[in-house]
Amino acid sequence: MSHEERYAFARDALDLRLLRLARFRHVPDDVLCELVTRDGLCFWVFDRDEMPEPVGDEDVDRRLAAYMCEGCPVADECLELEFRAAGERTTGVWGGLSESDRRALYAAWRWHRDNPDNGGARGAGP
Repeated sequence: MSHEERYAFARDALDLRLLRLARFRHVPDDVLCELVTRDGLCFWVFDRDEMPEPVGDEDVDRRLAAYMCEGCPVADECLELEFRAAGERTTGVWGGLSESDRRALYAAWRWHRDNPDNGGARGAGP
């Protein structure tokens, strides 16, 4: 896969995630929090005291996030909640993304949240 193809694939994945997150624009924080704490895999699969922590290596942390959140029914709700609560200061594992991946997505999420009348994810924003 060429560099251009990898970039296009990553951009399409970003667009799809932004579109999924847009569904929660009007959902109150307390409702998101209840959904995530009730249905999030990390709340009932992992012991809170023994939960794996990111190590600071981008590839390892990306695999850790994917492993911890694989199959989670509320990964998008979790990511939306984390963006609202922590913004670009996000840490840990949320929504199946590593810290660096969430920080990369945050600017586009923020723009779309602040500019809801500019259509879908592709063709608008930063």
